[in-house]
Amino acid sequence: MKIGRDPAADLERVGAARSAIGPGVELFVDANGAYDRKQALLQAERFAAHRVSWFEEPVSSDDLEGLRLIRDRAPAGMNIAAGEYGYDLVYFRRMLEAGAVDVLQADATRCGGYSGLIAVAALCQARSMLLSAHTAPSLHAHVCCALAPVCHVEYFHDHTRIEQMFFDGALTAQDGALAPDPSRLGLGIEFKRADAQRYAL
Repeated sequence: MKIGRDPAADLERVGAARSAIGPGVELFVDANGAYDRKQALLQAERFAAHRVSWFEEPVSSDDLEGLRLIRDRAPAGMNIAAGEYGYDLVYFRRMLEAGAVDVLQADATRCGGYSGLIAVAALCQARSMLLSAHTAPSLHAHVCCALAPVCHVEYFHDHTRIEQMFFDGALTAQDGALAPDPSRLGLGIEFKRADAQRYAL
């Protein structure tokens, strides 16, 4: 869930989410870099009471020292994640060398396609670091099946709704899992030109 727009309300919102999903589901939060370091540390402690297991971009992803501080001081069982804005291997290498994250994120649409994503996975594997693919599940699911460090693919319902609107064969999660269709060629998706035509400019 997104947090950070109203820090004072975030704890109540996280508590409501925990109540809604129950105790047996992991709860991930994403601040999109909205907090400063002290706010992020305080919120991490508070979120631990609701068993938040993933804190994405608690501070700006450019603040490697801040990410490292949060990672070192976050409650046990809470992973600190960042990296979705990376475009080249230097960016990812710096983040890993700084010890800034527990899980590195990468997005094939930003980091040089599948070749870039595979290279990022190699960096992670060399450091025994987990990798999470950022959104676009229909683009990431296939390649991530072949990358050892990948722990999951980020799945936004609004993004997948758009994928479903414009692509035949777009993946949907079943019981929390994505499964590529091996009977379909390539990525398994085909652009719905007729359906998209109404949105043409």
